[in-house]
This record gives sequence, structure tokens and C-alpha cells, in this order.
Amino acid sequence: MPPAPPAPLQGPSPYPQWQPPRRRSNAGAVIGGLFGAIAVAFVGLIVVGAVIRGGHRSDPISPVALPTFTPYEARTSEPADPTPTETDSPEPTTGSTGAADTSGDSQTSENTTDTTDAQPRRVLNTSLKNNTLYRAGGLPRVSCPAGSANLYDNAQLKSVIMKTSRCLDKGWSQILRQQGIEWRRPGYALTSTRGRGACGDFPSAGSIVPYYCPRNETIYASTSAMVRGSGRSLGYGQLTNWHGGIVSMMAHEYGHHVQQLSGLSNTWWQQSLRSSSRSGRLALSRRFELQATCFGAMFMRSVSATYPVTPARRNTLYYFYSRVGDWAGAPRDHGSPANNNRWFRQGYEKNKTFQCNTWLAPASTTS
Repeated sequence: MPPAPPAPLQGPSPYPQWQPPRRRSNAGAVIGGLFGAIAVAFVGLIVVGAVIRGGHRSDPISPVALPTFTPYEARTSEPADPTPTETDSPEPTTGSTGAADTSGDSQTSENTTDTTDAQPRRVLNTSLKNNTLYRAGGLPRVSCPAGSANLYDNAQLKSVIMKTSRCLDKGWSQILRQQGIEWRRPGYALTSTRGRGACGDFPSAGSIVPYYCPRNETIYASTSAMVRGSGRSLGYGQLTNWHGGIVSMMAHEYGHHVQQLSGLSNTWWQQSLRSSSRSGRLALSRRFELQATCFGAMFMRSVSATYPVTPARRNTLYYFYSRVGDWAGAPRDHGSPANNNRWFRQGYEKNKTFQCNTWLAPASTTS
């Protein structure tokens, strides 16, 4: 992920630009000026209202990069993989689950490995649009009191991440297994500085983002980079000093693990390989990443009673996700800040896996 620039958030307006008519008389100019003043005043009221509701400073903030999924197939070299901090995940199957179905109807994969409950084998739909995962419903309420932690204390932050990772396990394992999707706990490799994982350096030079690597189903992260920033990239600690922001980002990474287990990852990757244009691949990447954000939000909702995520903290998360995503001049692979906010709110407020089906959503919501 390229570093976030220090310049204020910029980019094209999502609304159609209004083109004023040519002037024909002084009266027309006066009327045009009057409407222009009203429009400016209206926009100003919206901005002021947003600032008051969010309770945050009004100066613009550059968007901060989101965590990412790094397909190891794209790497030409295979770096040595450090021993994860905590893992009980076997090596995943590296082959494709089959050709992606662009209509989202026909791609399937048999789950034959989970025999612990002696249940009949199920045929899983691993397509993007009609995946078996979408039948899983919402995450159950999970007791997950996180306590307090200083973001700038690496040991405390790491402790919170690992503690909440068990809460992620409780919720996701339950609903995945109910649908016949084999569940495995992901590995975690956390460091206070930086390191080198199975899919490359973490974080990459000048970046802050952790990544999920499907090769060994491990989440890699640098606690100091995430909080303090790196190079020209802002840190998450510059958006909020509450650890819920970073935990929600780790829940985004766990969302990539859910995509891996359900077959969404392989299907997305195979479809990306077949895409004939860079813009097409970026569009697929945005839908993939925004879906992980939606899954992460589902988790934050599931633990809201005990974590706790109070209404004020929920608004902090909404603000947080309005400030993360792609920025002008960088690859459009994670979605705009507005759409990251949109999909986080979707997952938090709806808490249903099918509500996170970005593959059926309009392009305007995944830009």
C-alpha cells in the first residue's frame, strides 16, 4: 500500500457537477449569484453539522491506508517465514477452487475434511455473489471485555489484539461451521517494529498496514507502525487514541481469513487473473477489501455490549472509517473513505453476512 500523503483529503466530487447557464442579463446574474450564495450556505451548514455530530476537529485529515490481503501467488520470490506469535493453522491448499463464475451461480467446492461431527458432506458454493457464507446470518453476541490499554505501549496493544482474536474465533467459528465451512484459527505474527513474513515485508517501506497472507493463513502486523505511522503515512493513533480502532482493523484482517475459508479469496484471485484491464482488477480489489471491512464491523457489533462499544465509541468508529481508504494519486484498490465508512456502517448496523455482499452492490458504492 503506498504511503498516505500529508496533504488534505482530495479527489473528485461524487456528485455531478452543475454547469451554470451563460449570462444573458443583469437580472440573471443577480439570480445566479443568489442561488450560488444559498448553495454555499447550505454546504457550509452540512459541514458544520457533521463536525458537531462527530465531535472531532474540522481540519481535513489525509486518509490512512487500510490493512490488505496479499496474494502470495503474485510474489516472484518466497521469503523466509518467521515463526508466528501464535498459530494453530495448517498450510492452506494453494490451488484454485475452480474457475470463477462471473454470474455468481455455479462455482462449488466439496468440503470433505471436517469429519469431527460425522455430518454429511456438504457442497459449498464458493462463488463471489452466491457464496455459502451468505447463509450464515449474523455473528452471535460474544463476551469480550477488552479493558484499557495504552496504544503506545507495544506489549499492552499486542495483548489486546491477541485477547480479542479469541473473541473473533468464538463468533466466526460458530457460524462458519453451521454452514459446513471448515474453520481454522489464523496465525498471528506481531512485532513492535517490522519483520518479514511469508508474503513479504510487514509493513512495506513507508507504510503502516498489516497484511493477511493466505500461504500460511497468518496475519502480520507492526504495532508501532500502525499507531505512530511510518514515513509519510499517518498512523491510526492520529485518528483515535482508543484501541477499538486498531482492533477493528485486525477484525478486517480476520475478515480476509473468513474470505479464505469460504472460498471467496480463491475465486476473487482467479477472476482478477483473468481480468484484461488494470481498472477491472482494481474494481475487484475494492469489492474484496470493502467486504472485509464489513465483516470487521460485524465483529465490533457482536462484542459491543462487553467490549464495550458505547454509542460514543460507535461514532468514533464511524469517524475512523470515514478517514481510511484510497487517496488521490494512489492506486484505487481499497475504496474511497466515503465507501469504507459506508460498508463499515453496513456491517455494524445490519450484522448479516449477506449484507456484506459487495459483489452485488452498485459500482458507486465500491468506488
